Parts: sequence; structure tokens; C-alpha cells
Amino acid sequence: MAQKQWADSVFNALTPEERLGQLFMVAAYSNKDQKHINEIKELVSNYHIGGLIFFQGGPYRQAKLNNEYQALAKVPLAVAMDAEWGIGMRLDSVYDFPKQMTLGAIQDKKWIYEMGKEVANQFHALNMHINFAPVVDVNVNPNNPVIGYRSFGEDKVEVALRGSAYMKGLQDHGIMANAKHFPGHGDTGVDSHYDLPVIKHSKSRMTETELYPFKELMRDSLMSVMVAHLQVPAFDSAKNTPTTLSKNVVTDLLKGELGFEGLAFTDAMNMQGVAKYYEPGEADVKALQAGNDIILFPLDVPKAMKQIEKALKKGTLTQEMLDERVLKVLKAKYWFGLNEYGPIETANLTKRINNDYAKYLNRILYQKAITVVDNTDLLIPTIQLEDTKFASLSLGGNDNQVFENMLSKYAKFDHLKIDSLNEASLEKAAQFDKVVISVHGITNSPRKQHGVKTEEVEWIKKLQQKTQVIVVVMGNAYSLKYFEGVKNIICTHEDNEITQEVTPQIIFGALKAEGRLPITAGKSFKAGMGIETLTTNRLSYGMPIEAGMSIDSLRKIDQIIEDAIKEKATPGAQFLVARKGKVIYQKNYGHQTYQEEKPITDQTIYDIASVTKVAATTQILMKLYDEKKVDINKPIGYYLEELRGTNKENLLLRDILTHQAGLKPYIPFWEKTVTKGELNTDYFNDAPGPNHNYRIQEKNLPVALADSVWKWTITSDLRSMPRGKKKYDYLYSDLGYEIIFHLIESIIEEPIETYLNKEFYQPLGMSRTMYLPSEKGYYSEVAPTEVDAYFRNTIVCGTVHDQNATLMGGVAGHAGLFSNANDLAILLQMNMQMGQYADKKYLNAWTIPIFTTPQSMENRRGLGWDKPITGTEDGPTSKYASASTFGHTGFTGASVWADPAEELVFVFLCNRTYPDSENFKLIEENVRTRIQDMVYQSILEP
Repeated sequence: MAQKQWADSVFNALTPEERLGQLFMVAAYSNKDQKHINEIKELVSNYHIGGLIFFQGGPYRQAKLNNEYQALAKVPLAVAMDAEWGIGMRLDSVYDFPKQMTLGAIQDKKWIYEMGKEVANQFHALNMHINFAPVVDVNVNPNNPVIGYRSFGEDKVEVALRGSAYMKGLQDHGIMANAKHFPGHGDTGVDSHYDLPVIKHSKSRMTETELYPFKELMRDSLMSVMVAHLQVPAFDSAKNTPTTLSKNVVTDLLKGELGFEGLAFTDAMNMQGVAKYYEPGEADVKALQAGNDIILFPLDVPKAMKQIEKALKKGTLTQEMLDERVLKVLKAKYWFGLNEYGPIETANLTKRINNDYAKYLNRILYQKAITVVDNTDLLIPTIQLEDTKFASLSLGGNDNQVFENMLSKYAKFDHLKIDSLNEASLEKAAQFDKVVISVHGITNSPRKQHGVKTEEVEWIKKLQQKTQVIVVVMGNAYSLKYFEGVKNIICTHEDNEITQEVTPQIIFGALKAEGRLPITAGKSFKAGMGIETLTTNRLSYGMPIEAGMSIDSLRKIDQIIEDAIKEKATPGAQFLVARKGKVIYQKNYGHQTYQEEKPITDQTIYDIASVTKVAATTQILMKLYDEKKVDINKPIGYYLEELRGTNKENLLLRDILTHQAGLKPYIPFWEKTVTKGELNTDYFNDAPGPNHNYRIQEKNLPVALADSVWKWTITSDLRSMPRGKKKYDYLYSDLGYEIIFHLIESIIEEPIETYLNKEFYQPLGMSRTMYLPSEKGYYSEVAPTEVDAYFRNTIVCGTVHDQNATLMGGVAGHAGLFSNANDLAILLQMNMQMGQYADKKYLNAWTIPIFTTPQSMENRRGLGWDKPITGTEDGPTSKYASASTFGHTGFTGASVWADPAEELVFVFLCNRTYPDSENFKLIEENVRTRIQDMVYQSILEP
């Protein structure tokens, strides 16, 4: 009743000429000059047009103009946009949602509804009211030059279901949906923007196929329809009569036979499908005579109004017909809320449009659309990493850096750069066990094979005969037609940062593929094809919202780290948080040094100092414990003959691991090798030889020096027993891990790094975790740890910072390991998953709790692993960390923690010791624990 009263009152306040203006919706741009703006203002002020359809521009500019135009309007303007994949289709600075054919691959329609809902939110932010979407044309013609990827697909039922979901998402949230292009533009070979397409199907075929989605949406509350510029002789045989101007189609079929009572819009009247055959004004009259309610994008409003007035005088149009439509428009404006119009609030406009939920939704939509169309060799997912040489190759020239970076998070990849596809490049690629080829440059146009190059496809086929190849088609599903004979294909439907980031996760089983082809492409790829792949418990990569965390809280961490860099607590840092098996925040800050020459990236490698104790030594010890090769309750002398008869013979392994065996915390053995600041020639020699395999300054370090360190460790004194005690108290010591290092070597009988790579790092995909990275060619990617002017007299970079570990050749039990945040997160996740990762068992489930649980009431430590002091701000972790938390810190600034209670992994790496290891600002300012606090608060305040 209120709607009718408002519409009637506005109608009665308008003159007949002003009422007529309500039937026009004019094109407006926010990227054009003042002349265009003045033209729109004149049409609003003098011709009382009813609405605007905005095209290209930007959010703030459009909001400003919208407010100006509305201020001039006697009746608030209905504002529309042709935003099939959201307002990013028209405006800069805004996320693009997937195209409709990408949505056609998604099986769970609730996500399409969610997209409609979020697009409605975008419209509300800009005070817009009508979205000319969804496209419900059934694209049965693969060569359709204008619909194609704008359609949900070739199956009328699936098109209708998805169209209905999108429509409801819009209309349930206050935005009018518009189904187009009536009576169906899906089987045309001509673009109606340039000419008038002719569809020669029978009426029964049109009714059965093309009209089906429109009828389904009409039954389901559709509020408006756009009538296309098509010639359909089955409905109207008059020559050059577009359906837009056909009474048979608009009045008799749409409003009569189908009973549609919503608003009928013309398609844009500037399109050549109508403008080529009719003059401005003439076409507008015919559109109203046909039964359309609103004329969209008229070429000349003043001329059209004059022609309409002439038609009224002639009686070919009646005032009653027009008044009825004006009232329909006014009632719609009431539904839009224009009875209580208010200007657009521009504060934080773009941020509100690009909100975190929109970003998350966009990611989910693309993820759920990605389609595995062939998996002949069962390469997807790829589970086993060890003993496999991986390579990637990009064809088509698009930027694929995101794709390569994500592949490298899962395995060691050689990212090939090939100038020409010939026999030489074929042999080069064939040297690898698995090659992932991403094909870019695929277009949405059927011309020129959608951009697919025949020579590239033939080269791929030859390579698949020589080695295992996964092919990622980064674009339109119709392009699959040109990949006949290619195996192991993933179709991403579109090529962007999201699809490049998600697809490697599907390849390695962190996410599953769920999409199905919405169309048929050639003989081999039929509509409905799609393999739902398996997932493993590998880490995936996503957003905080997916793990119940607040992005706003996490963003506060940026300021803490940036302030630390500004205060020169560290020149740079890596930071990573994972929760519930998903990395949800991973960022790099600053540079390798204060000279700011090399920025920190995901690939930067840090000396992780004492984190070596848990990332290397303890991992091996846990495995040996599993295999019953080590008993932690036995004295160390039981295993190491050289300790028998010494003061260390009866030290229990358990006590050594918990730092309460009485060992001194640290003995600077390196000082024995320096005389007055110069390296002692008794220990160092310039001459190369079989025993000289590690360089320090420009000297060679004999292997025998590691033996000297071991001898010095064996003969070192223990601490004095605390007065009145029969057992040593807790005091952190590196020496214990020098002892355990020798215990491990005596059992495994091979180099520790070889064992770690074989048993842990390679199968886990930890390709950037190693000892001695400088010897492996990683020097430029390693953040330096110190400018050493007292021992090595050089910049320490790529070799261990710890001086005693230096004497041991850079490989030790207490220090020497280098890694990055991603690799350490994988290792922590495996331990938190009770020794399981990517369907492989590394450790027995019962071993993890044994090693990560405190061993006494007086000592917070587990076996090797450090633990929090819960409920206080003392200790190495956040005060919010649960009692089940385990991890470790390192002298260089490293901090790694896993909290099983919250399914949380925390990794912070830096080189606070550069250039001076006496710089303790990072510790004094509690940077690491403050960051951890923010992580926990982001869970508490999702």
C-alpha cells in the first residue's frame, strides 16, 4: 500500500513530459570530460530522465557524480550497471569476480548466490539499484562472438539453476536482477553490437531451449528482463525487425504468453543490431510500441521525446500505455528505497567494496571452478616428492610469477626459460621427471583458436612421450578443443593471480579440484567432465577468514615489524602464520641488510641458529626413538664409547635433552684458534689438501678441527652441583647438542644432512632447508648474519654464524641449519599432525607428545623442544599460548612455534645479528612475543 501511495503521489506531481522522462535510462561515465558531465546534468534537469546506467570509471569519481546528478533530479534516479562479474567489469580499483562461464564450472550453487549477495553489497555502496545480470543465454554455439564466456554454459537446466542463484543473491539483498538477452542470444554467429543476428530456429526449439532459463527465473521472482536485438523469424518475420522492437516478442510472448509482470528493458539502443536500421527517435518509439518499459542507452533523448509526442498525437502510442509504465518504474524506485534517498557516503569507499569477505569469496569461487579434465597418468595430485626432479615451463608469455612461486612452496622446481620449441628444448625439458606446463595468452574470442598455438600443443605432446607432464590451460574452456591428444590437463577458465595461486595447491593435493566443464570443447572434452581429485594433509594457502582469524588484528603485526626495522632491531624479516592446515598470513619485510639492496622474499634463506636443535637434531632423535635405536633413559656413555670413564659417561640422555645434565651453557672453543685477532696457523692453513674442505676467511679448515672440538667437549668440566641438591637444575646448554650430534652419527652411519634430506626434507618438500647454503649456490639468497671483525674478519653469509659450529665445518647439532619460513612451517605442521604429512608417516603418533611434553615440574622444557610458561608474559612465547605449544628460538632472531590446541603454526625469521650480534633490541622490545600476542588475538576476535 505504501509503495502504491508513494508512486501515485510522485506520478501526480509530474507533468506528462516529466513522466515520459522516467522511461529513459541514459549512459553515464565517470572517466569522461566535463562536456559529458554537463550533457548528463542537462538530461536530468531539463528532460527528467528516470535513470542512469554507469559504464567505465572509478568508484570515487562515480560516487561524486552520482551525488551531483541525484541532487538535480526531481525524482531520484534509478541507477544501473552492466556488471555481470561485479562492478570490476566497469570500474577500476575493484576486484573482478569470475565470469559466468567460470561460475558454470562450480557445482555448489550456494557460492553463486553468495557472489550475487556480494555484488549487491557493491551496488549498495555506490547507491545503484539494477544489475543487468545474470546472462541466461544458453551458449550452444561455441563460435558465438558475443556471449561465450558470459554464459553459464550449454546446458539449459544448469544455466537456469545458476542464473536463479545469482538472481536471488542480488534480489534477496535489495538489488534488482535483470535476465538477458531475451529471447536467447546463445546460438548466434553475429555480434548484435555490430549487426542484427538472425536466429532461424523453430518456435518449439526456441521455447524448449532458449526460453527455458527465462521461464524458470520468472517462476522464481525475476524482477526485470533485457530484450535483445535479434531477428527471430519464428516469432516475427518482418524484415530487419529486432526482437527489441517486436510487439510479437515483447508484448505477446514476454508479457502475454509468459505472463511476465516485471520491468522490460531494451538492450542498449546504440547497438548496431537496431541503430543500423532505425534512426534515433524512430527506434525509441518502436521500442515503446513493442511493449518495453524502459529504453536503455538512447542515442538522442530530446529527439526521442519529440518522436514519442508525435506518436501520441497520431495515436500509435497512447498516454494510458505510457502512464502505466511510468507507474511501474516509480513502484520499482520505491522498492529500491528511493522514497528515502540519501547521498553516497564516500569515506573508505573502495575499502568497503574490496572488503575481506569479497576477497575471500572471489578466491573460493575460482578455486571451486578449477577443473581437472584429464588425469590419465594419475599425476594429480602429486604426492611423492623425493627422488623426483621437477620443472615448470610457461608458454604464451603472460606473467606467471605467482604460479612459479606457489609451485616452489611445494617442491624444488627448476623454472625453465625456453626461447624456441625445438628438439633441443624438448630434450632439455625431458631431463626432468615431472614438468608442469602453464599455457597462457588464451583469449575468450573463438577467433585464432582462442589464442592457442598449434606448434605449442604439438611440442607438449612430444614431451609427454618422453616424461610426465601436467598441462595447465590458463583460460577459456573452449580452448580445450585444440588440446586433443594432450593428457593430464587442468583448466582454470581464467588466468589471474588467484588461479595461478590455487592451481599448484590442487596439483600437490593441498586443495581438491571440484569443477566440471560447463561446455563441450571438441571431441574429447564434453560438458559435465571433471575429476574430483583427492586431497592430502599438506599445508594449503588461503586467507585468515578461512581459519577463523581476523585480518585486521593480523595487519597490526605489520606495524610491529616495520617499527622494529625502523629502529634497527633487524634489517628485515619473514613472518608466517598457519592455522587449521592453511597458511593464512605470510609476509616479507625489509631487506637483507640496512643498505636495502636486496628485499626479503619468500625465497630468502636465514641462519636459524638454535632452531637447528629441533629442526634437525631432535627430528632425527625422534625417529631413532621410534625405531627403538635410542632409549632416552639410558646414560650417554651407553652409546658413545669415547665418553666412558669421563665426567659425562653417566649423563642421562633425557637430562641432556632437557638441559639439566650439568653441562656448561657455552664454551667458546673458537677462542683457542685465534691469537691476537689472527687465525692460529696451528689450526688453519692456506694449502689445499684432502683434509681441507671448509674455508674460513681465505684459509682452509682441516677436518681434524671438528675432532678437536669434540675432544674439548669431552674433557670440559661440568657445572658445580647446586648446594643441597642431588640433581642439576635447568640451564640451557649448546654442549648437549654437540654430544647428541655424535650419538646420532654413531647410529645412522652417514652424514647427518644426507639422512635429514632422505628421511625428512626432500619428501616434505623442504627444498630451502640445508647446511652450508653458500656451497650449494645459494649465497645471494641468504641473509647475512654478522660483520665479524673478531674471528672470521668477514661478512658472515651462507656459512654458520655460531663460532663453534664454524670449527665443526658448519654442520653441527646445535647450529648450522639454514631455512625459510615456508619450509619450517611444513616441518612444524608435520609434527603437529602427529608425524603425518601428505599421506606419509614420518614419526609415530605417540612419539610427538613424548618429546613435546615437559619432563619435570622444575623445567618447562620438553625433550629437545622448548615450551611456553603459560599464563604469564615471561618465557619465549605469547601469554596466550596453550600448554601443548612446542617450538624453539634462535640466537639470530628465529622463532618457531606450534600450538596444537589452536592448530596454529608461527614462524618468524630475521637476522637481528647483522651487522652486530650484540644488537639485542629485538629481544629487549619483545618483538617476537608481541607478534605472537597479535596472532592469538586475531583468533579471539575473528
